[in-house]
Amino acid sequence: MRLIGVDTPDVYGHVECFGRQASAFVARLLPIGSAVSFRLGVDPRDRYGRALAYVYLRDGRMLNMLLVRRGYAQPLTIPPNDELAPRFVAAARGARRRGVGLWSPGACR
Repeated sequence: MRLIGVDTPDVYGHVECFGRQASAFVARLLPIGSAVSFRLGVDPRDRYGRALAYVYLRDGRMLNMLLVRRGYAQPLTIPPNDELAPRFVAAARGARRRGVGLWSPGACR
């Protein structure tokens, strides 16, 4: 599965800046076996056959948005799955302004 609207740093192959922290955040938030719900995008699969989805935690929060708000991901807009793009961009702007995650002082040096 691929999260719609976000680009998280890679942890497989070449490890990108803040990748390990982003991966650890998701592991803490959603331990193996956690229940989630999801909504597929207008375009439900990418060219590799992965489902493209908005993922929701049991409490209703959207994982995609949490990652951007906390600075663990950047917005990535790929039409036609772009309905929430302005919200992701605004969330990233707020994370950058607050200096969290990828934008925290010294995070990617």
